[in-house]
Amino acid sequence: MAAATTALRIGVIGGSIAGCAAAVAGSRAGADVTVYERSGAELQDRGFGIVIPPPLHRELVASGYLDARMETAPVATRVWLTREPGGRSTRELARQSSPVTPCNWGLLWRSLRASAGAGASAGAGAVRYLRGEPVTSVGEGPDGRAVVTTARGSEPYDIVVGADGHASHTRQLLAPGLTPEPAGYLVWRGAIPLSALADHPRELELLRGAWVTIGFPGGHGIFYLIPGTGDRHPGAGGRLLAYAIYGRPPASPDADADPGPYVRELAKEHFPAAWAEIVGHGTHRTTACHPVADVQVPRAARAPLLLAGDAAGVSRPHTASGAVKALQDALCLERVLRDEPTVGAALERYADERTAAGAHLVELGRRMGRAQVEETPDWAAMGQEEVDVWFRGVLAGTRHYMYEQPGAGVTA
Repeated sequence: MAAATTALRIGVIGGSIAGCAAAVAGSRAGADVTVYERSGAELQDRGFGIVIPPPLHRELVASGYLDARMETAPVATRVWLTREPGGRSTRELARQSSPVTPCNWGLLWRSLRASAGAGASAGAGAVRYLRGEPVTSVGEGPDGRAVVTTARGSEPYDIVVGADGHASHTRQLLAPGLTPEPAGYLVWRGAIPLSALADHPRELELLRGAWVTIGFPGGHGIFYLIPGTGDRHPGAGGRLLAYAIYGRPPASPDADADPGPYVRELAKEHFPAAWAEIVGHGTHRTTACHPVADVQVPRAARAPLLLAGDAAGVSRPHTASGAVKALQDALCLERVLRDEPTVGAALERYADERTAAGAHLVELGRRMGRAQVEETPDWAAMGQEEVDVWFRGVLAGTRHYMYEQPGAGVTA
């Protein structure tokens, strides 16, 4: 008999991407699920652009995690650019086959949230999503079940999923004292309307079929189109321009300062003129700054606790695997609950699979950070062959969905 039956109760701490995906997984496996989300507001306006592997997107749609109508902006090519030496024009370095499915974080959350509340498939368990319900403690009862306590009282669960993000309190129960390790550099993220590209038709045309990397001394920038949400950030053609720019922090950082001016100056100093102008359209409402860090728990589960998403491990965002890993965690959770005879066996198998996957991403993220930020190459001296050879060295035989074919050049 599988671990997941209609009697199984799962508590999920955190109602963001990882939490909603875990709720769908538990429900699809037949369990009754309660999600505790500390924020009283809807979460769809949090986050910016993300990308996921096309095969994963297809699997999530086919299995009912995501609505097939959720808009995406798939592209198949990565284009490497830099600024022409001694000038401000754009120089293309290389093109590589790199299929990705860009999404709007808010639309992804909405779709998962709707699926978590649907319970339409045969045998699915019920899902309660409690907003404005912070968890005050997680303990273990005398029967070995987990006990989740909030202001309204305590409830027992067969499994508690910690999906409470990079600063997870649940993580401390499995790995006391473990915290993310800073990388020493920052990432500035933004999402701005396509009106920013109104005077740059060449750049817009490029972005309609590719995602772009701009290399500069001490960092790089990533640019790609994502769907708009249709409410707060309407964009021409239903698209927004998402970007992530990696670099060193300002000499005198101010934690409370608007990150927009610094990143605009960074782009003006290092980017081709057209791309610097595009970044200049960002505002304090469309730009956020985050320190880059990573962490991985020694073990992603120990009955009755399980960690998912950033609670279990944070890789540097070069791997574009934050949401991806959370979604893969959920698919694994559903699978082990269906396949294994006991809760303990299911969580052991989950821990084996997802701990190894998380450790792999952390190590890869560190290599990519060294290569693209900490020890950047002489971008101006590189062309297609040099980029391909360089990135094969960065991957060191590792396979990753964005970089499976470094060396498979793409003709314009």
